[in-house]
Amino acid sequence: MKTKSYLYLLIISLNFTAAMAQQGAISGRVTQPSSKPVAEAKVVLIQPADTTKRLASQTDTSGKFLFRGLEYGPAYRLRVAKAGFQAKEVEVAPLRVPTDVGVIPLTTVGGSVTTDTIKPASTPVSAVPSNTPAVPVTSAPANVTRQTAPRDTTPTPDATTPPPTVPARTTTPATAGQGIELRGRVTDKNDNSSLFGVTVLLINARDSTQRSGTTTDADGRFAFPNLSRGAYRLRLSYIGYNTEQVQIRPFNSVQDLGTLQLSSNSRNLKEVTVKGMQERVEQKADTLIYNADAYKVTKDANVEDLVTKMPGITIENGTIKAQGQDVKRVLVDGREFFGDDASLALKNLPSEVVDKIQVFDRLSDQSQFTGFDDGNAERTINITTRTGKNNGQFGKVYGGYGTDNRYSAGGNINFFSGARRISLIGLSNNVNQQNFAMQDLLGALGSSGGGGRPGGGGNFGGNRGGGGNPGGGGGGFGGNSAGNFLTGQQGGITSTNALGLNYTDNWGKKIKVTGSYFFNQARNTTESVLQRTYFSTANRGQIYDQSSFSSNNNQNHRANLRLEYQINSRSSLIWTPRISIQNNNSNSNVSGINTESETGAKLTETNTNTSAHSNGYNFSQNLLYRYRFAKPGRTISIGVGTTLNTNNRNGFQLSQNRYYINDSLATINQQSETHTNSNNWSANVNYTEPISKSSQLQFSYNGSITNSKSNKETFDYNEQAQSYSNLNTI
Repeated sequence: MKTKSYLYLLIISLNFTAAMAQQGAISGRVTQPSSKPVAEAKVVLIQPADTTKRLASQTDTSGKFLFRGLEYGPAYRLRVAKAGFQAKEVEVAPLRVPTDVGVIPLTTVGGSVTTDTIKPASTPVSAVPSNTPAVPVTSAPANVTRQTAPRDTTPTPDATTPPPTVPARTTTPATAGQGIELRGRVTDKNDNSSLFGVTVLLINARDSTQRSGTTTDADGRFAFPNLSRGAYRLRLSYIGYNTEQVQIRPFNSVQDLGTLQLSSNSRNLKEVTVKGMQERVEQKADTLIYNADAYKVTKDANVEDLVTKMPGITIENGTIKAQGQDVKRVLVDGREFFGDDASLALKNLPSEVVDKIQVFDRLSDQSQFTGFDDGNAERTINITTRTGKNNGQFGKVYGGYGTDNRYSAGGNINFFSGARRISLIGLSNNVNQQNFAMQDLLGALGSSGGGGRPGGGGNFGGNRGGGGNPGGGGGGFGGNSAGNFLTGQQGGITSTNALGLNYTDNWGKKIKVTGSYFFNQARNTTESVLQRTYFSTANRGQIYDQSSFSSNNNQNHRANLRLEYQINSRSSLIWTPRISIQNNNSNSNVSGINTESETGAKLTETNTNTSAHSNGYNFSQNLLYRYRFAKPGRTISIGVGTTLNTNNRNGFQLSQNRYYINDSLATINQQSETHTNSNNWSANVNYTEPISKSSQLQFSYNGSITNSKSNKETFDYNEQAQSYSNLNTI
């Protein structure tokens, strides 16, 4: 028999999604008069018509800020402030188009709050990036005032002149003079250490509504420049210290108060115990979060013991299910653990390191970047570790021995040091305990079976006249099911040896790497005895006796790698190669005899021997490039994938069936060879374009080419040539 098949496949698809909305924006840049950027300045956006509506943002390293998603129509007011600089306000006329207010200059402390009016411009705001998104606030900055005071004459700092160390005032008295300054330093009374952040309030003795405020710097110093002549009252307050007040008489120039000391007012309180109920499960967006502390397990329990106590998570025949769906991947702190094997992390991590278990549908790398679901989401469990447990070494070793030379031994050790995590696991036993995934099995790659379980007597024997078809056998040559290699589904005794290594680390600031290697060997032997007595009319009085033996030895090597390279702030590269190599040897023997129960006479007899050797490999890789344009929401990602699959099988079958009624012998002596090759190349491109704040366009292209070839040949034994040379074409 000879069969050949070829398959070529090309797939192309195009997706389109769109929606419409409107949004306004205000942007600008904050600098010193010397054009030097002012970073981390606080910018508050207020609607004068409704001062409860306000947003806050912060300038980036280039002094830029951006407010998006604004309502068209109303006027706005910008309030800019930073410690050491004089606050400033900018009025923005009713918003009709996205507006760039241009450069807002800030001077050092001592000037008054100034107000400018900006009319809407047509400058595109999308060209002005901002690293800090706007967030709602409930009040305006404390150091912003509408009162005016004479501008300070202090020179503007430049690259060669360090900025003054005087903190910014909160408020400034309405009547200010020139050249009158009050300064001082605040320390701890016990050890004379400088106190940073002490609140210093200066109150006019005649009019208590006129007051100025500031805080001490890192050296405990404060200063009030440009004061008017008169008497003042100084109040110092600090958490954990007694509040002090100092009366100040009128002075004409600079008044240095020297060192002012605060005494501690701390007291020892009685012990306070706070008790609360631990939430067992909580839902946040699309993620279900289980709190590990809410579930009691034994001290030596692993994560698998923990999750089986959580509602909605089950383990059925080694398959993890969450809310009825198969869990495809288990992450540890967001990083892969032994590649796609979802069971290894649960079996080999102790439950004591777990803080929370998160269950969610993880989008593909490309979907996470574009924001569009490509349909390749996987049900995922993420294990978040406890604080303090992500640095150190932990593990366990176990062993046991019993009757009939049964044994079980294994262990794991983990080295966690921040981002670097190394895990080593191993086991050996002959008590039918396996620790591997489906991809470790040759059958999962689509090879033909062989060396399966004996089938039993079947229809062998027929009626008293003999004949009939011999049943059972050693599994023959057919079958593409992974169950033919899944020793966990077989009877008999299985001996397992396994070794695995997982490595996770950050190589510098731009490269993240995760890799794993896993070896598994499973040897299974099965012996069975069958006796069948027939009571039916056709075969009454017949007895069928059968004995069978089968052995299966499967070996697998599997390696995974994930490399993430952040090229720059806008582009990244992800490479994920995988390889799996399998080898399988199987043998089986079935002997059966049909006899008369009364006379003991033989009717029929069968003996079937089969053997097979299979090997194969599977290699796949995916390279993904992602780029984010300057315009928010505009992205492009390009993916290239390759899959190479090869399986080879060589099997033998020798079956002899003797019929004593007519004294005949039927023999089947064959060799079967199967060769399968499959190659796939794929490419995809995704481009997204923002339309509004809540909508995007996506254009996607997916193409793939598959080349598959399968060749199976069966040869009968040639007695004259003493070889398997006769091609069986049936």
